Amino acid sequence: MLRVQALQIRRGKKIVLTGVTLNVQPGEVLGVLGPNGAGKSTLLGALCGELQPDQGSVWLDQRELKDWSGAQRAQRLAVLPQASTLDFAFRVEEVVGMGRLPHQTGRARDDEIISSALHAADIGHLSGRSYLALSGGERQRVHLARVLAQLWPGEAGQTLLLDEPTSMLDPLHQHTTLQTVRAFADRGAGVLIILHDLNLAARYCDRILLLEDGRPHTLDTAAKVMQPGPLKAVFGLDVLVQPHPERGHPLIIAR
Repeated sequence: MLRVQALQIRRGKKIVLTGVTLNVQPGEVLGVLGPNGAGKSTLLGALCGELQPDQGSVWLDQRELKDWSGAQRAQRLAVLPQASTLDFAFRVEEVVGMGRLPHQTGRARDDEIISSALHAADIGHLSGRSYLALSGGERQRVHLARVLAQLWPGEAGQTLLLDEPTSMLDPLHQHTTLQTVRAFADRGAGVLIILHDLNLAARYCDRILLLEDGRPHTLDTAAKVMQPGPLKAVFGLDVLVQPHPERGHPLIIAR
């Protein structure tokens, strides 16, 4: 399990994130929402070890994150940043296979996992294609498959960190991507995901953290967070919230 206690991050003299305490529980999807500049990507950078806290600590299971070796950490923690770029004409399956580098499971097993991750991300049909020939949305789904392959098939003790994985996708693939993420968590992994779409977060997240100006505003179940009061306070947006007519989760409608 990944957890943080009283986290604070500075950039220069400015405190950009402070007062964050949370855990990413096995089997859950924890959404992080907030306006631009609220500290969402900074939080993800601290959780994956890219940014060092000025105060507080990040723990992976019973050890601080900084005490894990790179290979050990990569077997338990995978991160999909907001932008992933490659400038070489790797084939799609080669890019996805990069997720298997921390493991020593053998070529045959790795090929099975790569195939499974390709299909989980709905890009099996892109196998054999050059990464450079793909659209932005297709590349995004390739990198999703890569981090899925890194932790495949997903189990308790593993954590997946995703920074806006649906930002370049059409509506169909926004849902198929989040269905894949949901299924990954249902197998036992913990998932933290940064999103901007309120309705996607309400549908697919178990709990939601609202960040405002680098501070936590609310952390609770999706049903309690996705309400007019918290959304108005954080986003300045007047909304109606109604139960989804079929699924029952909050449905957010801008006034």
